[in-house]
Amino acid sequence: MIRTATALALLAAGLAACTTAKPYGPATSATAQGYLVQPIETNRYRVSYTALSPEDARRFALRRAAEVTVEQGAEWFRVVSSYTDQDVSRSGGSSVSVGGSSGGGYSGVGVGVGIGLPLGGGTSKTTESLEIITGSGPKPDEPNAYDASSVLVNTAGY
Repeated sequence: MIRTATALALLAAGLAACTTAKPYGPATSATAQGYLVQPIETNRYRVSYTALSPEDARRFALRRAAEVTVEQGAEWFRVVSSYTDQDVSRSGGSSVSVGGSSGGGYSGVGVGVGIGLPLGGGTSKTTESLEIITGSGPKPDEPNAYDASSVLVNTAGY
């Protein structure tokens, strides 16, 4: 019994670890938490960030867009298009199973009812994708234009 309780506790801890937010940084794969940058043409990029919350995904996508802008020697960026993709996977639920067996002169039928417990709470990931154009000189007077250095200062604590 103690082994079963220990195994269940380890399983619960492992499932909870699956939904832990990763620190800001590059993604290790196309579906992992973190950022991806795809150059489209000179001074045009697709920047995406996958995080556990929509707020973090948006904030970190803007931060990465500002970093790309500065890396390219530019001062501002304009978001020309954006989209959000949310993936919600939940574990748990209930199930009913019916089984039968025969052999050795005996036969039997069994009915089982199972309840799944989402110990890890399931997973929810949001990817915010921005297509940006970078530039220098006066920042365009548009709501979708951002000063890269200001964005970096305002997102530095995250």
